[in-house]
Amino acid sequence: MLSAWSDADARAAVVHYTSRYPGSCNSRVVCNEDLALRVYSSRLIGQEPRLVLHGGGNTSVKTTLPDDLGVPTAVACIKGSGWDLARIEPPGLPAVRLAELQALRGLAALGDEAMVRALRVRLLDPAAPNPSVEALLHAFLPHKFIDHSHADAVLAVVDQPDASGLCAEVFGPDYVVVPYVMPGFALAKLAAEVHAAAPACHGLLLLGHGLFSFGAGARESYERHLVAVTRAESFIARSSRSSVQVPAGEPRDFVAVAPLLRGQLGGGALHWRPVPEAMSFAADERVHELSQRGPVTPDHVIRTKQKPLVIDLLAVPEQQRAPDLAAALAQYRAAYRAYFTAQCESRGVTRVMLDPEPRLVLVPGLGMVAAGADEGAAMVAADLYEHTIAVIRDAEAIGRYQALPDGDIFDMEYWSLEQAKLGKATVKPLAGRIVYMTGAAAGIGLATARRFAAAGALLYLVDRDEAALRAAAEPLKAGFEVVDVTKRAAVEASIDRAVLRFGGIDGVVSNAGAAFQAPIATCPEDQLRASLELNLLAHQWVAAAAMRVLVAQGLGGFLLFNASKAAFNPGEGFGPYAVAKAGLVALMKQYALEGASAGVRANAVNADRVRTGLFSPEVVTARAAARGLAPDAYFRANLLGREVSADDVAEAFLALALAVSTTGAVLPVDGGNLAASPR
Repeated sequence: MLSAWSDADARAAVVHYTSRYPGSCNSRVVCNEDLALRVYSSRLIGQEPRLVLHGGGNTSVKTTLPDDLGVPTAVACIKGSGWDLARIEPPGLPAVRLAELQALRGLAALGDEAMVRALRVRLLDPAAPNPSVEALLHAFLPHKFIDHSHADAVLAVVDQPDASGLCAEVFGPDYVVVPYVMPGFALAKLAAEVHAAAPACHGLLLLGHGLFSFGAGARESYERHLVAVTRAESFIARSSRSSVQVPAGEPRDFVAVAPLLRGQLGGGALHWRPVPEAMSFAADERVHELSQRGPVTPDHVIRTKQKPLVIDLLAVPEQQRAPDLAAALAQYRAAYRAYFTAQCESRGVTRVMLDPEPRLVLVPGLGMVAAGADEGAAMVAADLYEHTIAVIRDAEAIGRYQALPDGDIFDMEYWSLEQAKLGKATVKPLAGRIVYMTGAAAGIGLATARRFAAAGALLYLVDRDEAALRAAAEPLKAGFEVVDVTKRAAVEASIDRAVLRFGGIDGVVSNAGAAFQAPIATCPEDQLRASLELNLLAHQWVAAAAMRVLVAQGLGGFLLFNASKAAFNPGEGFGPYAVAKAGLVALMKQYALEGASAGVRANAVNADRVRTGLFSPEVVTARAAARGLAPDAYFRANLLGREVSADDVAEAFLALALAVSTTGAVLPVDGGNLAASPR
């Protein structure tokens, strides 16, 4: 592995961070040259996925910073909880009083919660994040700069039955072995003792865990880290690495099985990862044995679970997939419960069992499918397991891959300090729900997309205006594509792409429409057809394609339609629009009737006089003048005397999405217009 260190970049980092966080006792964060270099080299490690992923690893520097009285104080700046090395800033390395931290080494024992309290009371800034759970290990070692990672190549060597002997062969005397001990006070003391017996070493190899390196300077510690990784990579490269070469996965196969899988997992998001390594691993005749040995490092277990589910869904007839998957999941859950019960009993502890669902599913012909509460969680699990596959392959090439025993995995999975990494944020009402939305680039559609995103929904947005759609979707991290919803085949293909992106659909907001105007008796045929195609048939194409997914999932769901007051109170000269919208209300009721057995709710929102692009300024002026009103007064001409906004309509859509006992309803959002009230 080549060094990415640049003296010029290092100097620039020092100038940048020391000027941004100047040395003043009035500043919450003070950055000197040591801390600036620590940030720079931490980012070099964090930006290399072969070293760390998604917040893994930690770093530290011992330096001197002023306390709140301006008194120079010896501190250890240690990566804080919640920070990712790839994007870390000085506030992400909270300063802890070093002498008081090192004094803890004299204790005979220190529990986890007591350790966290001990770290917090020693912080220079009491508002800083908690230092890493491995902070004491950093403090008890004497070196100025310390780097820790879960490097893939190193894990392939330390995850072996005879790891100590192999480490001596691969790394030589510069890197010494520390037997596996769970992170915390005991590991910190053991690592310090191992180092004291070999004070000239450049790093520590923690069996089943990863690599620590250290040095007097940031560059020295960083490059000693790379030396160890390079030695492991070179050793692995000399061995033949076997894998099965298989064709790439077919998107249509994933689209066919994803709703079924997502439904039996209870929702959330799926992420398909058909990379060659995953395709090869899932198809390997040894996958059932290799994949069940456990994670490559215990740190991964909270994201990936202890083991993946392996099932060949494509090899059986379509009608057999649901029962086969149900049986496999039942077996997986039973095995997890047995693991949980056995570990609790053997340790004499009481724990609340986490959900027993797999986070990874290996499917021959598809590769890897990751499941998560949302898209981000699923992608993190996939990233970690993609590297797990590489470690297993490399470990098998040089020996035999061996994970830690179940007991050690359980201790990490149910460790309160590790669980804290998952966060305690309030669950949003649409968290993990996937919503397909049409006409989403502007007006009511855009307001609704923003409101649903704020409620936690995963969005797939479609519209005809590519530039506006992209501008709407990107801040919301939504899937999006340009679709002409009047084309049935285009809509069906778009729904499939939404499934390809997220694994399924929980609801639809069918919003796209346009106000076609003409006297109904003399309406040109092309105008009437265009209105029916966009304001009625397009909603049918969207709803019908979505129903196929909703029924396959078996999780219920919702179909929401943007109707119009014109369905009940048509306006003169708007016949093509009113006729189509009246049909849309009937369509909604039909879906309410026929979708109920699948738990699918269908409802509509009737909005009126909302400032959107539906009517041009000229039309608004004319309609207002016909009523003897100025345009602004026209928008307030309702019982409440209040102008209705696109955000008001978005709130109505959200309310219907969450109204689990409501179907077949039309909800007016018009400030009060009795002539348009449903009756």
